[in-house]
Amino acid sequence: MIRAIGRMLGTAWRASRGRTLTAGALTVVGAVATPLVAVGLASLTREVVAGNTTSAALAGLAVAVAAVAALVCAHFSHVAYFELAELTELDFDRELADLSHGPPGIAHHERPDLADRFTVLQRETRQFHTGLGAVLSLGGLAVAMAVTVVLLAQVSPLLLLFPLAVAPPLIAARLAERIQDRARTGSAENTRVARNLFGLSTSVRYAGELRIFGLGAQLRRRHDTLWRAATDRLWAGHLRSAWVRAAGQGLFALAYCGAVLVAVRQAVVGGGDLGGVVLVVALAMQVNHQITAAVALVRDLYRIASAYRHVDELRAELLPPTSDADRDPPPRLTQGITFDGVSFVHPGADRAALREVRVSLPAGSTVAVIGDNGAGKSTFVKVLCGLYEPTAGRILIDGVDQRRFPVHRWRERMAVGFQDFVRFELSARHSVGLGDLPRLDDDDAVREALRRADAADLTAQLPAGLDTTLGTAYAAGTELSGGQWQKLALARGFMRRTPLLLVLDEPSSALDPQAEHLLFERLATTAKQAGQASGAVTVFISHRFSTVASADLIVVLAQGQVVETGDHRSLLAAGGRYAQLYREQAQAYG
Repeated sequence: MIRAIGRMLGTAWRASRGRTLTAGALTVVGAVATPLVAVGLASLTREVVAGNTTSAALAGLAVAVAAVAALVCAHFSHVAYFELAELTELDFDRELADLSHGPPGIAHHERPDLADRFTVLQRETRQFHTGLGAVLSLGGLAVAMAVTVVLLAQVSPLLLLFPLAVAPPLIAARLAERIQDRARTGSAENTRVARNLFGLSTSVRYAGELRIFGLGAQLRRRHDTLWRAATDRLWAGHLRSAWVRAAGQGLFALAYCGAVLVAVRQAVVGGGDLGGVVLVVALAMQVNHQITAAVALVRDLYRIASAYRHVDELRAELLPPTSDADRDPPPRLTQGITFDGVSFVHPGADRAALREVRVSLPAGSTVAVIGDNGAGKSTFVKVLCGLYEPTAGRILIDGVDQRRFPVHRWRERMAVGFQDFVRFELSARHSVGLGDLPRLDDDDAVREALRRADAADLTAQLPAGLDTTLGTAYAAGTELSGGQWQKLALARGFMRRTPLLLVLDEPSSALDPQAEHLLFERLATTAKQAGQASGAVTVFISHRFSTVASADLIVVLAQGQVVETGDHRSLLAAGGRYAQLYREQAQAYG
């Protein structure tokens, strides 16, 4: 918890030293003013008993001033740290984003255990909004407690033991928070799946299919079952933690009663007065309220500390160690790209998605990767792009291990068009220009990329051309068809001028046959130009053999292994798996 406090204060200090100091100073002043209210009440009691009207009035005024000072300081300290609290929450969000996007690959997104841990952290984000306030308030309570100890010692040395009574509630709060943390972790999977179902049920993207198949009621029942299981687990944790906290508060209550009895006895037989009793009772009541507040604050801080601990664990697990990458990719490919015994196993899977893949992709060539569903085609492409780290083997770029190149430098020399492309709901210009950030606003480059993707006429169909806002997230947005979105994604992939690797994963899956034919004619030209310019290797996945036949090299995958390689003619002549698939598709299309 100490480290978590330090991290939050460090964030606040970097954001605004002035606001941090102001909030801290006001918190300290307010904390000192609180026990002074008890001092004023004790003085007021003594003066009333003695019949000193003027002194009693002054004591009453002092009580009022101290009470108002405590309230005003609390209010303005909140104003001072409110923005700092927002920045602390944003800083934690940034850490989560860094963890999600920090690893060079995407395999961590496919691990359910990591998804559960991210779910817990996302749920804890809201704690950071009040976290800085909790730190300052806890510091104020510590100052108030120190002043209280000094005041109690003046009544009786025995009362110096009273502050020790804060230990049981605080220890109980820590134990209770551990119980709740286990409950939150245990319910994370059900919570995550339930939220996914909620998103599925409320998304316009899936609305048609859900209604056609009448899945609404089924999804609601499944959602309710998952939420009930999650809340039952959380409720059990809350109940156990409540009993633990009650035990700690019970011990404090015994100490509270003991302190009052000591003050009364001191007044009766020890030479004390009624003012001393009032002082002790008032201070004890304040301590009681302070402990209640401290338990809640400590609970919040333990949750924040737990979140930071999970973040640190994820960082150690996900973020790569210092890379030994020490070379830049070549300006031009002369040999090509080689899979040297590459295998890949998905996290938690029993069977390898790729097994001992050995194949060379010559510089300047166009390579088609084919196979049945589940053969490993998409995995092949993702390993090639560095989105998956090979479990075994290596990928050589002109004879150099791909890992010798810094990830960002190698990816700067790629151009990709994935089947599961992103629909960036931005302007048409930026939706394409994101493919090469230095030329994001270069209209000539955007139009050239659109031309290469056979989408030059698309902008003419948009209300404001390249300035048109796309998608339904905005009132003035223009929705596109699936084929139009795919063409924009392809154009985004063509923004880079001299890639060494051009990857097209089912680039025509959303297009009609005529548009597909025109597109592949354009792609063939683009691939040839890229090969001539930089020796680029063009790799594409397609289920349609009319497009595959033109490739310089065809790689046939089956159950994660390369079973055949060659060009169209040689593979047909061999009469193997490729020839069988080709004949089956030819018969299916007549």
